[in-house]
This record gives sequence, C-alpha cells and structure tokens, in this order.
Amino acid sequence: MNPLPHLTTDTPFCIGLTGGIGCGKSTVANLFKAHGAGIIDTDEIAHQLTRADGEAIQAIIAAFGPKYITTSGALDRHAMRALIFTDKNSKITLEQILHPLILAHSKELIHRACDKPYLILMVPLLFETPGFLQLVQRTLLVDCSEENQISRVIKRNGMNEEQIRTIIQHQMTRQARRRLNDDIVQNDGSLDTLTALVLTLHKRYLHTGQ
Repeated sequence: MNPLPHLTTDTPFCIGLTGGIGCGKSTVANLFKAHGAGIIDTDEIAHQLTRADGEAIQAIIAAFGPKYITTSGALDRHAMRALIFTDKNSKITLEQILHPLILAHSKELIHRACDKPYLILMVPLLFETPGFLQLVQRTLLVDCSEENQISRVIKRNGMNEEQIRTIIQHQMTRQARRRLNDDIVQNDGSLDTLTALVLTLHKRYLHTGQ
C-alpha cells in the first residue's frame, strides 16, 4: 500500500492492525508499544463515544430508542449486539453513527503522535471500513485458528461457544483477511514466539518509517 496524499510529511508511518475476535490484537499491540510504537485503538475510541455522556449517545437514542441505553447512560452493548446480529439495517445504522466519529478521532490522534517512530492503528473491521485504510500505509493481520479464537474469548469474556461462532460468522473470513493483508503474525504458539515475530516486524517498520 502507498502513502495517500492527505497524509503530511509530519505524519508517522502508520500500520493498520486487524484480526478476528480472540486472535490477540491487543497482545500484539502491547508488544509493539513496549518497543516504543504509538498505539491507537479504535475499540477504545468507540467505548469513549458510547459511554455515559459520550459523543454518540444522543444519536444512538434518536436512532434506536432509550431501551438500548443502560441506567447509567451508556450504550447497552449486550442488547445492541443482539440487535445488530439479527438486523442488518440496524447494524448499518449504528456504523453510520459511529464510524465517522471514530475516523475523525483517529485522524486527530495520528496527527498528534509525531513523536512516535511509527503508529499501530487497531481496526478490527479494517477492510470492511475503507475510510480507515486511507490512514495507513501498511496492514498487519493477527491470525490464529478458530479453535484458539473460541477458547480465548471464553476465558476472557465468559461468552459461550455459540455466541462466539455467531460473531465469527459475521466477520470477514480468515482466508479473505490473509489474502488482503500485507503482513501476518501467526498467533497459535507461545508468547515467546509471538514476541520474536513482533520484534522482527518492529525492526522492519522502524526502517520503513524513516
């Protein structure tokens, strides 16, 4: 992928990090962070936008009604997840509310991070949301087997296997991700192996970003 015109010379080299649920995106991002990379997590931005008094809350209430808001005033994630997995139009509506806001905040954070050698922009739906591809010069997939995805999410979130498989089915296929991404980190082994893979990529990105 080539740098795009709207990125200035003051903008750090930016890698879009993606992967399915439970593949270990956060673990990989933290390993890059330990090497000095700047990390921008779009899931974290989404949480900020949908917390009580978050920037997206009023638009969500207007589109879906107050029943998708908790008593504390934040988005009810469980209720919304159940809705968008059964209603495609609701999924599109939610994305139309959130994605422009997340994109704007991501751009702002990228331009603020001029002191970093390079950036990792974490976008689970990177190829499903082309606007984010305009912010990166390279893409990195964190990949693992479906069995590992399921076991990790069960341990992390306590979700059952059926729920996790439903989420996986609604995400881009593993084969498509592997075909589209520039770089791949295979995360089916030990943490030591993963650490070594990230170190190799860190050295490459340092050189590329100079």
